Amino acid sequence: MPKKNTVWIVDDDESVRWVLEKGLSEKGLKVETFESALQVLKKLDQETPGVILTDIKMPGTSGLVLLDQVKEERPDIPIIIMTAHSDLESAVESYEHGAWEYLPKPFDMEDAIQMVKRAMSSDDATEDHLESLPKAEIIGEASAMQEVFRAIGKLSNSNSTVLLVGQSGTGKELVANALFQHSPRKEKSFIALNMADIPKELLEAELFGHEKGAFTGADEKRTGRFELAHEGTLFLDEIGDMPLETQTRLLRVLSNKEFYRVGGRKPITVDVRIIAATHQCLEEQVEKGVFREDLFHRLNVIKISLPNLNERRDDIPALCKHFLRLTALELKEETKYLSEEVEDYLSKLAWPGNVRQLENTCRWLTVMAPSRQIRLEDLPTDLKRESTGSKTEWTEKLKSWAEDSLAKGETELLDLALPEFEKTMIEAALNKTLGKKNGAAKLLGWGRNTLTRKIKELGMN
Repeated sequence: MPKKNTVWIVDDDESVRWVLEKGLSEKGLKVETFESALQVLKKLDQETPGVILTDIKMPGTSGLVLLDQVKEERPDIPIIIMTAHSDLESAVESYEHGAWEYLPKPFDMEDAIQMVKRAMSSDDATEDHLESLPKAEIIGEASAMQEVFRAIGKLSNSNSTVLLVGQSGTGKELVANALFQHSPRKEKSFIALNMADIPKELLEAELFGHEKGAFTGADEKRTGRFELAHEGTLFLDEIGDMPLETQTRLLRVLSNKEFYRVGGRKPITVDVRIIAATHQCLEEQVEKGVFREDLFHRLNVIKISLPNLNERRDDIPALCKHFLRLTALELKEETKYLSEEVEDYLSKLAWPGNVRQLENTCRWLTVMAPSRQIRLEDLPTDLKRESTGSKTEWTEKLKSWAEDSLAKGETELLDLALPEFEKTMIEAALNKTLGKKNGAAKLLGWGRNTLTRKIKELGMN
């Protein structure tokens, strides 16, 4: 019988073993550590732990080989895979080999503890996950993207309806493709349709097809996207833009798995997995009465929220490298690379257009930058303009001023900087409120009396 309260930690890095042993032991768990998979396999003949937490890459036998062997002998033991290679393929490969969960390094200790506790209390540790899967290029080591990778991995043996939510340019179609590629339907069709691209009067014909003569211009019978996606996956992008009358027909298809072509009399039965996506808040659309509540609940089975690019800034250098390489191949140009200064600069911008805007910037730089190394002066004007007045820029300038002043031997810097800072903030607030002190004080988070006193102390008119 497994010792439910026992955790085995397998990692060739002594510091990782020490940190995990200390953190888990403090929570009352019994911990044993191993520096190789071979040690674990020998010990497994004598004892059975409640959970095994193993690194994926180690000298000798890897964590995945260990996972395979343990699963063959003791499929009841939940195994958590740790990896510093926190990309989509590592996540999916872990689930492919039957891992209970996937923990990217560096990890938060509290997250690791909670994961181990859930594994100990789980009844589904023996769940088989995946078949071998094709590669999908989604780049993301930031923690926000790890949640997306984890969701794709966990859904890879499922036909559940998925709703992707995220701003424009966050990569919803790319994630939809990954969900399809890592699914039981990967050998079938993947059909995509963007609701915003199709005129309202033609949308039903696009979705369900039409018979010859069904309407003016219908010179021949046409097969709709639902039929084309039979036994496969239908990706409905910008689902929030679907007209109400079409929503009603879609709801019937999802409920009954059958529909009629426009102008048709014979019902057509289909088996289609739906992946929907939107940049809108469908809950608000429901409240406004422009999106059916029952359809929303049909679509909102599994929701995956995609992070904005400014929520995953650590990924920007890797994304740039990827896009510069792809663009160079496409345009048959030499591959360009960012200077460290440019990497740092781009990582601090807002990127309202998200990954799509970053990709377009890399394409522009491939064509327009004069040399292989991209420098700050090579960036397009709009990116330079975007940073003007940003928090990042003024704090960097303040830091530079402080460092220069200290290098010159100056002291009491706060006595110099704080009055100027307060003057600037007060002037900006008063300009915004056209000189009204009550409003300006509120903008600054002060009371009116505080503002009046500060104006007097600073000698401001």
